[in-house]
Amino acid sequence: GFEISIVANAAFVGDDNKSFVLDTSQYENLQFRDGSLQKEVATAFGDIEGIVVVVEGESSVPLIPPQDAEFELPTGLGESNINFVPTAFLQASFAPLKGTEIKARFFPKINTSDAKVGFYGFGLQHEFTSWLPADKVFPVAISGLIAYTHLDGSYDFTDTNIVDGENQRFENNTNTLLFQVIGATKMPVFNFYGGIGYLSGTSTTDLLGTYRVQSGVISEEEITDPFSVESKISGVRGTLGAKLTLGFFRMNLDYTLAEYSGLSFGLNFGL
Repeated sequence: GFEISIVANAAFVGDDNKSFVLDTSQYENLQFRDGSLQKEVATAFGDIEGIVVVVEGESSVPLIPPQDAEFELPTGLGESNINFVPTAFLQASFAPLKGTEIKARFFPKINTSDAKVGFYGFGLQHEFTSWLPADKVFPVAISGLIAYTHLDGSYDFTDTNIVDGENQRFENNTNTLLFQVIGATKMPVFNFYGGIGYLSGTSTTDLLGTYRVQSGVISEEEITDPFSVESKISGVRGTLGAKLTLGFFRMNLDYTLAEYSGLSFGLNFGL
């Protein structure tokens, strides 16, 4: 069979995802003004003010020794009280073999004010209960899913004029792999489903752009792409939902509890 879906999703951003630890010992020319080696700083979804970093400068004036430049790190979307990320995407799936589905989903990168977000992914799902001789009378379908997702987003804060410069932005790239077991009832019209899985991946957050700051009394320092931080993602996630089937038309609603919990609603058309 073949199915195409239009899915609306709202991913909720928890407090743990509004900041990350910046470790200056991993950089040759970066430090905090107060001498700390590590501090919590804002992600694109955070709102932490007053974090000042110092960058070791190079003198552009003969006979003038190099002097350090300092600037305050920008805050993210948390300043605007944005605590969730809405998305809508297309998903297609087809079953080349009995009990097996290949899935693909795509969300083109779009602009929302000063923010951009987009992702794509694909997966393979197989129903283990299809191996049973009496699978059609067994009341529950048990399946396994392996899925890969790539998400990238950015937040441009150049217009905030925190520091003079151009193209100032946060960028994030996240790649994850999901292993999940799914159970679903097999009634003709209305069904419940749930799943539990493990998510693993990496997330890279970059502070990009040019930043012009005063370095000493008479010289100015231009800093380009100040830093990049990579972190590991892992954790258990659970999903609970319901699905309504009316001929070739299907509708589902589910909630996922995870590091980025989310509410999802889908309209599905298939054979």
